[in-house]
Amino acid sequence: MKEPMEHGALTEAVYYILLSLYQPMHGYGIMQNIKELSNGRVSLGAGTLYGAINTLLEKGWIRPLPSEERSRKKEYEITDTGRSEVNLEILRLKELIKNGQAIAGG
Repeated sequence: MKEPMEHGALTEAVYYILLSLYQPMHGYGIMQNIKELSNGRVSLGAGTLYGAINTLLEKGWIRPLPSEERSRKKEYEITDTGRSEVNLEILRLKELIKNGQAIAGG
């Protein structure tokens, strides 16, 4: 019997933030990258982005990179824990698609 998942599904915003941070990026770059990855369908506001970044920092899924003292741009990157969470989410999404195709076709 399969073990139940111990974590919940990632929100679309968190999923795209984590994907964006496979390469170091600052907040505005993350917002632009998400827009591009989603073909303009997902557009994050600054408040949503920085709230999610704070949560991801607390969970240890991303980390800030050292920056110059006077620089206002903080860059972030995904951690190994964050990469594991992305991989678990990809498996979850694949299962959703597989079950949907088995029942609804397509």
